[in-house]
Amino acid sequence: MREPFPDAVSALSRARAIMRDLAEWTAPPWPRVNDITTAEQYAYALGTFATARFGADREPHGVPFLNELRRRGVVTLDAEQLKSYISGEVRLRPDMVDLWPLPEGVSLVLATTPPFGTPGSEPEDVATEDELDRMVSVLGPLSLDVRWDCGWRGLPEFKDCSVLLCLNSVWVPQHVEPSPGEFGVWISLGPRVAWTPEGRTWVGDSGLPLGEPQTGW
Repeated sequence: MREPFPDAVSALSRARAIMRDLAEWTAPPWPRVNDITTAEQYAYALGTFATARFGADREPHGVPFLNELRRRGVVTLDAEQLKSYISGEVRLRPDMVDLWPLPEGVSLVLATTPPFGTPGSEPEDVATEDELDRMVSVLGPLSLDVRWDCGWRGLPEFKDCSVLLCLNSVWVPQHVEPSPGEFGVWISLGPRVAWTPEGRTWVGDSGLPLGEPQTGW
């Protein structure tokens, strides 16, 4: 979409409006909150959320960082561990700000922290629209992408048709990457239709201010 969106709520509203106006059916949203990658995101998480998922390579930097989390009494390791990787839950506190930047090979993500998920959440879990609203309301500088599979009204093929919402992130060929302060809406007609005469006609008739086509998902 070649539309500037000032914030996450505006982009979410536009994505829903597109589906309401142009889709024959829409599947539940599939949201994915991305890893914490900036100092701003890290400080925001420490002051806003109770827990995060921790993961680290055992060597060369993971073990010393894990030992520091243990010393502070803020980590609970998973019962089952891989030989090359350590994972668990970290209790977040504002006084942990001095641990930034995270060492190479260490990640923190809020995928199992409410409202983004629960301790039993899996990466492929979908959400309700109300749950998505709650995620966006507390998103702040965090990066979130959301996909809705859908069937575009007037197209003969629905395979891989979808809407992708990128919040503090942007779609680049074949993947989403963090981009603080950017909010975008992307649509897919599916590879079987996108380059056909029917697909090109649909795009023209949709009235959407679309940018240059990119490799889809």
